[in-house]
Amino acid sequence: MKVVIISDIHANFAALSALPESYDEIWVLGDLVNYGPRPAEVVDWVRAHTDVVVCGNHDHAVGSACDPLASPRFREMAHATQRVSEFLLTPPQKHYLKTLPIRTELRREETLFYLCHAVPSGPLYTYCPADSNRWAKECRKIRADILLVGHTHIPSIRCVGKCTVVNPGSLGQPKTGSPEACYAVWENGDIELKTYAYPVEQTVSDIRRLALPPGIRDDLIHVLRKGQAPARGDAK
Repeated sequence: MKVVIISDIHANFAALSALPESYDEIWVLGDLVNYGPRPAEVVDWVRAHTDVVVCGNHDHAVGSACDPLASPRFREMAHATQRVSEFLLTPPQKHYLKTLPIRTELRREETLFYLCHAVPSGPLYTYCPADSNRWAKECRKIRADILLVGHTHIPSIRCVGKCTVVNPGSLGQPKTGSPEACYAVWENGDIELKTYAYPVEQTVSDIRRLALPPGIRDDLIHVLRKGQAPARGDAK
């Protein structure tokens, strides 16, 4: 069995539609919307093609009309693009985001998975880097062989006791120093981090057409082209 695991698409439909893998199932670890230019297409694609989806902080924000609690440097970008997302999404699409579960547990073959956007104790907002000592405490809270998380936009695999913590990185707004989309594949008990190139300039062109302040637009384009946050702060 082959499962493709993606996270943090952030309304980047060019990246999502270029996904090169075949798969038996596809799982999404949240943040379908905000920052990117095509939230409606992303939501429709996810609803039509994926098997498991959990809610991210930006999905919750758009679905419930509340603050995504982004980090200081990204707060203006989050708020500006949330207004775009709320304008472009239909009421049923927003309802879909609002009703996504914040965590789920499932088994495939002999492996038990736990899925959430951030960490089990704070599934929407808690920012926890891969090298944090906190993961030992988080893994003790769950019964899982593999804990799947997103939120940091940085891919990683880390063994914590008997649990493997896997972050596939961001498909639509990576922070790896490269613009390539990041994802993970679990197949027959093995898990691997992977990347692929997509037409970044298509997303850049779409962002230029949005009614955004020039500084916010330029920062979003910088993140896409460089795979790096702007000089101040980190994305969440």
